[in-house]
Amino acid sequence: MNKLSPFARTIVLLIFFLPCADLFGQKIEKFSQEDKFRQLEEILPTPNDYRTASGAPGRDYWQQRVDYLIDVEIDDDKQKLIGSEIITYTNRSPDPLRYIWLQLDPNIRQPHSDANLTRTQPNLDRLSYRGLEGMMAARDFEGGVKISKVADAQSGDDLKFTIVKTMMRIDLPEELSNGDSYDVQVDWTYAINNSKKVRGRTGYEYFEKDDNYLYEMAQWYPRAVAYTDVNGWQHKQFLGRGEFTLDFGDYVVRITVPDDHVVASTGVLQNSDEVLNETQQERLKEAAQAEKPMFIITPEEALENESSEPGGKKTWVFKAEKVRDFAFASSRKYIWDAMNYETREGNDVLCMSFYPKEGEPLWSRYSTHAVAHTLDVYGKVAFPYPYPVAISVNGPVGGMEYPMICFNGPRPEEDGTYSARTKYGLISVIIHEVGHNWYPMIVNSDERQWTWMDEGLNTFVQTLAEAEWEEDYPTRRGIARSIRDYMKSENQVPIMTNSESILQFGNNAYAKPAAALSVLRETVMGRELFDFAFKEYSVRWKFKRPQPADFFRSMEDASAVDLDWFWRGWFYSTDHVDLSLRGVRKISLDTGNSYIEKPKDREERDAQPETVQDQRNAELEKRTARFPELKDFYNQYDELEITEDDRQAYERFINNLSDEQKEVLGDSALMYAVDIENIGGLVMPVVIQIEYTDDSTEVRRFPSEIWRQNNEQITKLLVVEKPIKQLSIDPLWETADIDVTNNFFPRRIEDEDVGISNFDPRRGGSLDRRSNPMQEALERAMKEKEEEQDEENESEEKEQDENSDQE
Repeated sequence: MNKLSPFARTIVLLIFFLPCADLFGQKIEKFSQEDKFRQLEEILPTPNDYRTASGAPGRDYWQQRVDYLIDVEIDDDKQKLIGSEIITYTNRSPDPLRYIWLQLDPNIRQPHSDANLTRTQPNLDRLSYRGLEGMMAARDFEGGVKISKVADAQSGDDLKFTIVKTMMRIDLPEELSNGDSYDVQVDWTYAINNSKKVRGRTGYEYFEKDDNYLYEMAQWYPRAVAYTDVNGWQHKQFLGRGEFTLDFGDYVVRITVPDDHVVASTGVLQNSDEVLNETQQERLKEAAQAEKPMFIITPEEALENESSEPGGKKTWVFKAEKVRDFAFASSRKYIWDAMNYETREGNDVLCMSFYPKEGEPLWSRYSTHAVAHTLDVYGKVAFPYPYPVAISVNGPVGGMEYPMICFNGPRPEEDGTYSARTKYGLISVIIHEVGHNWYPMIVNSDERQWTWMDEGLNTFVQTLAEAEWEEDYPTRRGIARSIRDYMKSENQVPIMTNSESILQFGNNAYAKPAAALSVLRETVMGRELFDFAFKEYSVRWKFKRPQPADFFRSMEDASAVDLDWFWRGWFYSTDHVDLSLRGVRKISLDTGNSYIEKPKDREERDAQPETVQDQRNAELEKRTARFPELKDFYNQYDELEITEDDRQAYERFINNLSDEQKEVLGDSALMYAVDIENIGGLVMPVVIQIEYTDDSTEVRRFPSEIWRQNNEQITKLLVVEKPIKQLSIDPLWETADIDVTNNFFPRRIEDEDVGISNFDPRRGGSLDRRSNPMQEALERAMKEKEEEQDEENESEEKEQDENSDQE
């Protein structure tokens, strides 16, 4: 058999495969449109025994287990952390492991870390003082983990280890087989960052007025990297945005701090009798049954405590089961309140808040209630909260989440007043951060790779919780209308972009996926189908590690709704929604019968306006007026006049119709052809509001498959009972249509307000100060009180003067 040359083989392959190439591309040669409804099989991973085609975990699904025993101390004089841990690593994978990778997240604060070296400045037109201060502080801060020991926890023998930036590989003395465990001891220290200068998800805050520190400790210990069936070791370097993916395990953590500190932590306090006084212990027991927040440490007690001097140290012991991470906070300044929440399964959860006096009166009013409210709503949407405690802590970290505990930043002004933005900002950030217990602390997605799988899903459920807080809650993210500006911007990448490569992080990872799910729930699937499918996904992957394909497939599997077009458009592209109502035509059936058509044609002819030429020509003298003999038959003939022949033809026409045909032709329904153009490229359901001439309205909804044969423009025939006055697309702003001006037919005259730069008459001309109506009301009340006091003083002086004159 003759062998083909390499060149000939290449030609044969091209001839064979080129005709098929367009099947996998976006366009084909003879019909140059994208197939918006093409399935995702060529993109999504092939199902296997670990992950099924339905989106559920497979029969052989596995994940690793990692347990921790940690001793940690905070040096309050040097702002230093000293730690020692024993990691028990259990290999449940089918693969033998020769080494274990640990994350050393604090290494991003080393001056020459990749996070610092690769940080760029997107806008050099204007630099903030805080940004400059942070750059200078990061340059000089001696951050990073100092490893002092890595050893076999049983024998004490040193183990070889290699630090690679934010990762550390520990070489095992022998392979770790499936089902086997290994204990590793790691000792370390590191300098704690001043979070006001060197920002991050952890750090301390210094209060100059009372010379105190508040510590929020997160990502503070060497943690085992997740080993998964999808990625093997997920040891992509930590650059700051792509957070982490971890394995579940049990923790026992002993935290040593000054003896006047109060510690809030992941897990359940094991030695309350050693670290709390009798009054605090009794209050804690009472709070575990309380329906409203009550103080464990009162504001007065916290104020007294913050001026104390420590007499030694105390060790707080916490235990947490089936968690993937651990965080804590510590300060002598804490006010502490708590209340009970009972889940739908009857389990009690102790909801708690810890905050300094600088958080009052805002925090004691809202924080713990927001924690309990989150547990209630998320428990309905997904599954009941499985842990025994849920904590919100105020401190320097603006908003960050960990199992059972979260850090939140908003505070009132020094005078105790606060703006509406601050109030709702606090409630929303607590809902969001507590909500992260579900996504990703329990539904354990890979944050290093896909931020949207926790931030986007969580932001969506946050909007549901906000809707149940009060009427007209000022939700900012996660609704269709809030994402329109981003959707039409040029500075964006698909949602399915790695966390570190996203351009607009908040919009891409939080707002857009949340808005997409809102559109999916309200417009595409409907609440009943969506809610069932979303809960099914959450329950399926509770305490497991889902991937994007598992979410996409689960939503379709549980709803019987084909959503490949939706994921492709919203998650894999940067298309946007912009439907334009290009034209509307009233359609009349041409029966071909003169008796029917002539009156319609005459009415249309008579309705036509007289042209300007006709008006001016009417004044001209006509020759036929001077010579009447020029007029003949056609000067009196009207081609649209019904004749006897027309009447006879109509009778023959009617007699030849069946009863069904007579019913159809006798129907009084009207027809309108509606031309719609898809300018934005993102196919979506078409929602049309019809306004009739009698001012009544009707909304008609058409599924996205209306675009399946032509995704650029369509014509929809509307059959109605009454004449139409106006049509509009997306009347309730539910599809994120970026341009509503082209949604109307006939077009509307748009109103546009033009402001005067740096002028606001409502605030005395200044736009520089943020509105705080509470503070303004307080100032007015104080001024009025002063005026009243002045009047009283004047009255008293006048009375005294009159008495003096009488004497």
